[in-house]
Amino acid sequence: MNPSFRPAPGPAVRDLAARIRRLSPSCGPVRLVGVDGHAGSGKSTFAEQLAEALDGAPVLRLDDVASHDALFDWTGRLLEQVIEPLSHGRTAHYAPYDWRARRFGAPRPLPPAPVLLVEGVGAGRRALRSRLALLLWMELPCEEAWARGRSRDGEEQREFWNGWVPAEHRHFADDPSRPFADLLVRQRDEGYEVLAGPAGTVGPDQSLTHGDGPPAVC
Repeated sequence: MNPSFRPAPGPAVRDLAARIRRLSPSCGPVRLVGVDGHAGSGKSTFAEQLAEALDGAPVLRLDDVASHDALFDWTGRLLEQVIEPLSHGRTAHYAPYDWRARRFGAPRPLPPAPVLLVEGVGAGRRALRSRLALLLWMELPCEEAWARGRSRDGEEQREFWNGWVPAEHRHFADDPSRPFADLLVRQRDEGYEVLAGPAGTVGPDQSLTHGDGPPAVC
C-alpha cells in the first residue's frame, strides 16, 4: 500500500463539515474549530480528514506553538501571533517550534480562511473558548491514548512522555476541555462516530449520532 494513502473522509466527517460551514464566524471572518483530546487520541489524523472534507481548510497544530519549556504555557503567544490578527481579518504569522532543534523557526503566514482547525492538547482551554465556533473532543480514555502515543513514538521519546503525562494531568485538572466540548468524536473500526458533547450547543437542525454513553476519561 502507498504509505501516503489516506482514506477519504467518511459520512460522519462529511456531515460534520457541512455543519461547520453553517456556523457563524467566531474570530473575525474565521470559524475557529478546536480539536482537543489526550495526547495519542487521534487528533491529528481526524483533523486531516476533517480539513479534507472542508476543501483543504488550514490546520494549526498546537505542537508548533508549544515548546519543551512551555508544554502548556503558550496561550499568550497564540493569542498574539494568531488569534489577534485573525480577529481583525489580517494574516497571522506564527513561528513553528522545531522539537528536535529545540528552537522556533521562521515565521509562517496563516491567512484568514472560512474555517481554521486548531488541533492539539489544550485547544479547548478557557482562554480560547470564546473564540471557537465549535469545540470537538476526541473521546478516548487518557491511559489508552497515552499508550497509543508511546507506542507510536517509540523508545526514543520515552523521556519526553515521562514528563508529558504528569504535565497533561495538571493541565486538564486546572483547565479541562471535555466538559465544554460541543461534540465528542469516537474513532471506530471504520471511520468515526460523532456524538453530542457535554456542552450541547449544536443547533436543533444538526442531528447527531447517539451512542451508548461516553467511556470514562481521566
